[in-house]
Amino acid sequence: MSQNSQARNGQARNARAQAGRVADDLPEDDRAQDEAARPRDSSHAHLAGEVIGRHRHAYHQLLYVSAGVLAVQTGEASWVASSARAMWIPAGTWHEHRVHGHSSVHTLGFAVHDAPLRSRTPVVMAVDALVRELIIACSDPSLPEPEARRLRAVLRDRLRRALAAPLMLPTATDPLVRQACALVTEDLRQPRSAAWLARRIGVSERTLTRLFRAEFGMTYPQWRTHVRVFHAMVLLAEGANVSEAGRRCGWATTSAFIDTFSRTMGQTPGTYRVGPRPPAVTRSDTR
Repeated sequence: MSQNSQARNGQARNARAQAGRVADDLPEDDRAQDEAARPRDSSHAHLAGEVIGRHRHAYHQLLYVSAGVLAVQTGEASWVASSARAMWIPAGTWHEHRVHGHSSVHTLGFAVHDAPLRSRTPVVMAVDALVRELIIACSDPSLPEPEARRLRAVLRDRLRRALAAPLMLPTATDPLVRQACALVTEDLRQPRSAAWLARRIGVSERTLTRLFRAEFGMTYPQWRTHVRVFHAMVLLAEGANVSEAGRRCGWATTSAFIDTFSRTMGQTPGTYRVGPRPPAVTRSDTR
């Protein structure tokens, strides 16, 4: 080896050693913050009923459930991530998860400066077959880095084309609306009309309509449909059959439930219930 080569190698070793010393010399809090800000990809298996408490990430996260259902709640609203829907959670967003049905969860992290989506608020998007397989593949911790980069490049393009799936349950802030929502959700089997609900909370039907539009940007019947479909998704994930889920969420007939669910979710409840075959994943923490 030439003297010049030896000199260059020695300089490189010194530089790496110096970098290691600088990292080791960082205060413990700084190292922890640096680690927390590093995007993480992972696959997890969770049992029905598990709750992942309120937390946030220093990076953007794409959350996908290839089997089961994950109800995601922030301070402003609740969403459902499922085999047909992925959820984008911007960096710094406080959120918590509740698992419904045995679930296979896949998460992908994106640096704050390198986000494939521009949304600064949580977004649920439709997942087609290609996006599903890309997310599952990219969340595999054993995936070689060069292959991961290529797959992520394709995934980024597909995410930008994904259609937003607007099913969400906003969290009420008005005390009267909170009271109204609680009366409805405590027993979805009951056909609570706007007139009945207005009387129970002590306002006119016209005022009730105005309150729901101001709070949620939708009418009371529209909100109730969203609530019923939301809970039906959870019941289906927990193993209920189509007829049972429809009945427990207040539909008079199975055909009416199938029609409403299909128009809202873009697939029948039977298809949603069966879902795609879940891949093998490891048990871990969705954080």
